[in-house]
Amino acid sequence: MPTHPDFEALYRDVIPSVVSVYVGGRRRPGGAGSAFVYDDRHLVTNEHVSRLADAEDAGRVELRFADGSWRVGEVVGADAYTDLAVVAVDDLPGDAAALPLATENPAPGRSVAALGNPLGLDGSISAGIVSGANRSLPTSNGFAIPDVVQTDAPINPGNSGGPLVGFATGESDGNADAAADDAEFAYEVVGVNRAKQGDNIGFAVSPVISDRILPALVADGRYRHSYLRARTLDVTPSVAEANGLDAPHGVLVVDAAGADGDEGFLHGCRGTADYRGASVPVGGDVLVAIEGNPVRTHEELMRYLITETRPGEPVAVGIVREGDPLTLVVELDERPAVDRDDRSEGGGGSRIPVE
Repeated sequence: MPTHPDFEALYRDVIPSVVSVYVGGRRRPGGAGSAFVYDDRHLVTNEHVSRLADAEDAGRVELRFADGSWRVGEVVGADAYTDLAVVAVDDLPGDAAALPLATENPAPGRSVAALGNPLGLDGSISAGIVSGANRSLPTSNGFAIPDVVQTDAPINPGNSGGPLVGFATGESDGNADAAADDAEFAYEVVGVNRAKQGDNIGFAVSPVISDRILPALVADGRYRHSYLRARTLDVTPSVAEANGLDAPHGVLVVDAAGADGDEGFLHGCRGTADYRGASVPVGGDVLVAIEGNPVRTHEELMRYLITETRPGEPVAVGIVREGDPLTLVVELDERPAVDRDDRSEGGGGSRIPVE
C-alpha cells in the first residue's frame, strides 16, 4: 500500500538548495523570483526573471539562501524560447546541494511540491499533483514552450524559476525514507516553475526540455534552436474540411520561407476560406512526419525540433501537398534571436506559433 507523501522530509532536504532571487537589491513586493542549485557553481531560474536583472543591473542578481546568507550572482546564459536561464555564483552554502533533473517527464497523478519565493515569502512550499503533461504554453511573443508540465500545486508570482520536485524512487506517493534507501538523493526536479493560469493550474518547463537546454546555457550562454522557417496550425476537423482533407491529422503550413514553386521548400497557404463563419487558412502543405516520426500536433513537431535536431542539419519531412504524399529534405536554420525589450511574463500571443 502506498503511504502519504512525506512533504516535511522533502522540505527539510530540498529547501537548502532553493534560492530567492532579487534584482538590484531593490526589494519589491513578490521579489523577482526563485532559483535552485544546478551544479557546484550554477543556479537555474526563468529567463523572464533573469531579464529583470539584465535590464536593471547588467545581469547581476542578489540571492538569498535558506540559511539566511546572501550571495551576488551573474546571469551567464538565457533562452527566451524555453524561458530558462542560468546564474553563476561563487561560494555556495555548504548544504546547498545540486538538485538532480528527472530523466523523464512526470506522469499525471504524481505527487509534487513547488518550492520558492511566492509573493516575497522566502522558503515556501506548496503541494499537489501533476495534472497534465505535454502541454504547449503560449508566450507573449507568438511562440510557445512545448512539453510543459501542468500541476495543481499552487504557483504564484515569485515562484517563477523555482523547482517542481517529486520523489525520485518507488511510487510517487511513497515516503522519503524508503526512497533514500535506493537513491543517492531521494528527490528530483520534475519541472522549472514558470506561470499560473487560473485557479489550480500552474505550469513548469519539463525536465526533458531543461536537460537539453541547460548544459548549453552553462557552456555557451545560449542555445541554438532549430528553425523550420514555417508557421503551422493544428489540423482540426474544421481545418481539415476547409482544406478538403480526409481526416484531421498533422499540422497545416500557414506560411513558409522559400520560393512557391520550389519542391525543396514547404509551401504555405494561398489564402483563406470562410468555413462556418470562421476564416480558415487553405492551400498549404500538411506536415505529417519528421524523420519518420509521426507529427499529429504542433506540440509534437516543436518537441522533436528542440530535443532531436540542431541548426544546419537536413531533416526528412513527410507532407501532403494537394492530396499527394511527398517527402522533402529540408535544411534547418537557426531561430532568430528574440527581442528582449519586447516581452513580458506569462502567456498570450499568437496561437499560430513559429517553428
